[in-house]
Amino acid sequence: YLFKHFMILAFGLALMYVTHLIKYTYFSRISQIGLFLTLPLLLLTLVSGTNLNEANRWLTVPIVNLTFQSSDVAKLFLIMYLARVLSKKQEQVQDFRKGFLPVIIPVVAVTVLILPANFSTAAILFVTCIVLMFIGRISMKYMVSLGVLGIAGIILIFTLSKAFPDLFPRGTTWVARIDHFINKEKADPDATYQVDQAKIAIVQGGIIGKSPGKSTQRNFLPHPYSDFIFAIIIEEYGLVGGSFVLLLYLILFFLLIRIASRSPRNFGTILSLGIGFSLVFQALINMAVAVNLFPVTGQTLPLVSMGGTSIWFTCISLGIVLSVSRTSEIETRDGTEVEILQETSLKRNPATVPAA
Repeated sequence: YLFKHFMILAFGLALMYVTHLIKYTYFSRISQIGLFLTLPLLLLTLVSGTNLNEANRWLTVPIVNLTFQSSDVAKLFLIMYLARVLSKKQEQVQDFRKGFLPVIIPVVAVTVLILPANFSTAAILFVTCIVLMFIGRISMKYMVSLGVLGIAGIILIFTLSKAFPDLFPRGTTWVARIDHFINKEKADPDATYQVDQAKIAIVQGGIIGKSPGKSTQRNFLPHPYSDFIFAIIIEEYGLVGGSFVLLLYLILFFLLIRIASRSPRNFGTILSLGIGFSLVFQALINMAVAVNLFPVTGQTLPLVSMGGTSIWFTCISLGIVLSVSRTSEIETRDGTEVEILQETSLKRNPATVPAA
């Protein structure tokens, strides 16, 4: 496992380096093609994907037998596409037909196709898209209406899942996790086994931990290498190690915001913020689940949890942000920044930049 994971990380770094050499404006056009291919890919996954834990989330590439989550592909292409549309329609973002509909239609289409097999990923992606709309200055009345509809939709889904357990493939699991989180005292011990074992790992870690490799809970905690890796980190490295990991993600988010603020083009700004928020938000959800501040989900800890394609797509995403940084520096050095700033409407209103 050590050598396999090392090779995955090495290849991920190579992907990051190659991606950062590509001028980020090319990803604007690529997003159109990618989103067009993503929808049938998600549909194929939903219908005939590889089933694991009662969910069709993976597609298996023939011959090489490489599996990947199509939702990882969809998430990246959707963020790129929203950045493209929002940057090009800055003069029309307040208009429902010309500004809001071109943004919300692909968001709904992608999240609805992801939702049956992976509710948490669909929810995180939906929240990320709302944040991008806010940054892109979509009318607040449309966003508030969208938020209300989203909450109503979640309530409806859980109500239907309770009334008709077979309606959604993982409806019973969703309801059980929410019920156990809300009614912790009355929950079945077997249903809270994961959370209980994670708590034991955290308590045993204490302040400085047991030291690397000395975890005992990894033998009892399900998915200690992915969904609950943060609990094992605290067990081995203690509160100090867990706080350090959290600090690293906050530093990463700060750096991504800094790159976004320095981009002279709308597309680079929105793209960097979208990728940055998505990665860090997912990390915070994973850590919140491990310490029982959030119901159990299947979200991994980006760049830390064991996995192949998820790490590769994360590296590609970071490579795109590095491309924004590299290209912005070149444009600034060549003296084209002033010209670009005059062409972008988002930068004309400085009050919108801090909101990002």
